[in-house]
Amino acid sequence: MSTADCIRPVTAEDSKPHKLRVLLLDDEPGILIPTAGYFRRLGCAVDAAEEAEEALALIAHRRYDLAIMDLQLTRVRGAEGLEVLRALRVRNHWTSVIVLSAFISEEAETELRLQGADAILRKPQNLPELAQIAFNLTGIAQ
Repeated sequence: MSTADCIRPVTAEDSKPHKLRVLLLDDEPGILIPTAGYFRRLGCAVDAAEEAEEALALIAHRRYDLAIMDLQLTRVRGAEGLEVLRALRVRNHWTSVIVLSAFISEEAETELRLQGADAILRKPQNLPELAQIAFNLTGIAQ
């Protein structure tokens, strides 16, 4: 293969800034809907899921720059978000992950960090601050 074979012409697509692809996972519509809307207004492509199964299906078919997820998706003190984090790390090891939860024990925080969570935040979280953390993690300027 020659050097010329590795060169492709510059297209209009090359000049477009990268659109951050975000996966949101939260069982509370009062958090999920406003957060999705906020990130969309910032120019992100957002997929939102209320259940772990839905998020797992999305992860199986798409790659994400960022995932913002709740740890507990049921009222029974589960840790379904941890299952989703594990699956995400297997499929998309480079995705930046923010866990956003009201209930995080010291043990859960340790496990989340071991599984590759980049940031662990407590609910409620101010949306501009959350976005700043997200963009800092992904390295995409806003």
